Amino acid sequence: MQRLDTKLTLHMLLRQGLALLLGIIIWCVADPALAVDWTHPLSFSNAELSRRDFSGDSLQAAEFSNANMELANFSNADLRGAVMSASVMTNANLHGADLTNAMVDQVNLTKADLSDAVFKEALLLRAIFSDVNIDGADFTDAILDRAQIKELCGKASGVNSKTGVQTRDSLGCQ
Repeated sequence: MQRLDTKLTLHMLLRQGLALLLGIIIWCVADPALAVDWTHPLSFSNAELSRRDFSGDSLQAAEFSNANMELANFSNADLRGAVMSASVMTNANLHGADLTNAMVDQVNLTKADLSDAVFKEALLLRAIFSDVNIDGADFTDAILDRAQIKELCGKASGVNSKTGVQTRDSLGCQ
């Protein structure tokens, strides 16, 4: 009798587990917000991405840490929440990209096109901004150090086409 009870209990647990798994699958498929964009893997960390074209791509929360993205094209890409820490982005095109809440710390952006990009609440500490184009970029509530702000204010101009915020105002320039 005890053996029969054990078999019934195992059978019942198996059925409940399968029902739970089926419920999770249905829930994930039915909710488009949970859909995964398989056109690009979510992690590009330590990758060689020079000259790669990501223009217009949806790359929310993608990881690009320690990647080489020299001359890469991210124009009009959705990079909200992306992590680009300690990467090389010299001569990269970020025109019109949305980097809201992104981590762009310790990134070399020398000669990058940051025009009309949105860096709202982005972490930009120790990023290198030599010879960058920031015309119309929005840095509202971005985390920058004083030296970076001083350097960027020296070249700040324009109004962001998406947010309507003046670049100088977003940096708190005097």
